Amino acid sequence: MSLRTRVSLKAVRLGYASTSLRSMMYGSTVLSRTYVSQTPSQNNTAVGTMPVMNMRSSSSLEEDQPPSSVNYLKTLSKKELFSLGMIGCVTLNKFTLDLAIKVFPFVPVFLIKWLISALYCGGDNPKEVRECGENLQKRGISNMMLSLTIEDSEGVKNIDINYIVKETIKSVHEVLKPNLLKQLETAVDVNDVAPGYIALKPSALVANPSEVLLNFKNEAWMAQREELINNCSAVTQVIYDLNQELLKKYPSRQAPFFVATIDAEKYDLQMGVYELQRILFEKFNPQSSPIVSCIGTWQLYLTDSAQELQTEYERAKKEGYKLGLKLVRGAYIHSEPNRDAIIQPTKEASDVNYNNVITTVIEDLLAKGSKSTYGHLVVASHNYHSQMLATKLLEEKGSAAGKHNVVLGQLLGMADNVTYDLITNHGVKNIIKYVPWGPPLETKDYLLRRLQENGDAVRADNGLPLLKSIAKSIFAKSA
Repeated sequence: MSLRTRVSLKAVRLGYASTSLRSMMYGSTVLSRTYVSQTPSQNNTAVGTMPVMNMRSSSSLEEDQPPSSVNYLKTLSKKELFSLGMIGCVTLNKFTLDLAIKVFPFVPVFLIKWLISALYCGGDNPKEVRECGENLQKRGISNMMLSLTIEDSEGVKNIDINYIVKETIKSVHEVLKPNLLKQLETAVDVNDVAPGYIALKPSALVANPSEVLLNFKNEAWMAQREELINNCSAVTQVIYDLNQELLKKYPSRQAPFFVATIDAEKYDLQMGVYELQRILFEKFNPQSSPIVSCIGTWQLYLTDSAQELQTEYERAKKEGYKLGLKLVRGAYIHSEPNRDAIIQPTKEASDVNYNNVITTVIEDLLAKGSKSTYGHLVVASHNYHSQMLATKLLEEKGSAAGKHNVVLGQLLGMADNVTYDLITNHGVKNIIKYVPWGPPLETKDYLLRRLQENGDAVRADNGLPLLKSIAKSIFAKSA
């Protein structure tokens, strides 16, 4: 049965065909129940014909409710609570959120850095990002997916591409490597430490990226295409070499030590990104290697995502390399011009598609281990039901290599109640945070994009509920 039409019976049995209205991704927007046209020009077949609603008993629904934020908030400092209180105030309703988005560009950088940057960004330089990693370790989060926030998807900034490549490689050596090695040296089981990831944004690694990705197979753009491939390869080669070096020192390690991650772009550019990923997979994820060094991103709110991934699976199996996957719901709901044609018709359809695909990949990894064509998976989601589905699947019997190659992830500063619950109440160790970092002006731009793209999610997770939870946590502390 193909991945496109497969409706996961295991997801239904475990009760996680989610109908939650919480965050659609790490990095996506919470929307109303129907967020695009109910009659898209492109039919959705990824969820089959099984109804989404009424799949669970009322007791199962109650058990699946996302955890309260109070217990997590009790662990924070007064300054952190104050900063979160500010977030709660500006997200009280749509008016205050829209006003914050309009005013944000005029707020001084030093004020943003003092008030909120530490909640959502790793810092301005490698030293600050290392400190961020140490703080995450204290919370039980062993590693990070680092993202240098400089990007130029519209091709108007005239950014220094060589600087980005050098700084990205520098962050591997000065942040991820010491962060990982320190933990490996003291770990009872070296597989309990999640890999360190580097996010590579194609729009930041070549001049005029939109045209390059749109014309990825066009002979007239071969020089620019090769420049993008070479820049991505330069970083991924560092990752690959470190993996091979450390595998000799820690031969019992069954997951990568480090992973290069190709981020997704808007739909019209994504075909070029898929081609880029394939080239890197062939080079850095050979079947002969016990671990992968590169993963790509699939946005499962796209109607063709399951079929696209099935096609990639068959191609990788035939051509002798492993796929590496970061699975998200989607990041460009507000900016896709043809969203009624390319995006799932409902939130529920995206949820079912997402849960079906992660179930398929995890089951394959558990059954085949290091022989699986799915070499590695990051379940990148703020959705509690999806994270619990992955967690419960990993509790079942299966290959240890398969278990160690599934990692859960959320954005820094978002879904922290989910992260806290997974670690504290379910013993999850394979968990990371996506940590943006870089020059203050660029991280300010990143924060604005988060408000714009994740505004509904921020408002749903924060606002008055956040303020109430902060008050409860303060009274609980003083009691």
